[in-house]
Amino acid sequence: MTTTDPYLPLELAQELFTDRFTQEFWDRCRNHELAFQKCTSCGTFRNPPVPVCHRCTSADYEWAAVSGEGRVYSFTIVTHPVAEFLQTTVPFNVSLVEFDDAPGVRLISNVVDAEPDELTIGMSVQLHWEDLDTGITLPRFKKA
Repeated sequence: MTTTDPYLPLELAQELFTDRFTQEFWDRCRNHELAFQKCTSCGTFRNPPVPVCHRCTSADYEWAAVSGEGRVYSFTIVTHPVAEFLQTTVPFNVSLVEFDDAPGVRLISNVVDAEPDELTIGMSVQLHWEDLDTGITLPRFKKA
């Protein structure tokens, strides 16, 4: 599912700062596939993408697609706009989502259909793709 109205202003996602480890993540997002690095030596998932497994120090990994189903691990409600272009968007949430099929992985994002008083720790969420006019695709979440 895509949207024409972004959750937050486009100024926040004008360009991505990628490197040889994160580029694959963003390329897969552009194709509406959420995937994380998974160590092929010990099976540990990791995010953000890094060159070496934090558990076994192996440099061998694959990209493993996940369903996008998860839970809110933590969140905060932003009520003070830190930039002028955010004045009309507050309050908004910044949520940390953990995934059922990628143990130990968490992703910072937003739950786009939840009012501030609706968010709870442990709330079930489902992946929602936000295709921006800039060509960037962001993984966001909706209440499950």
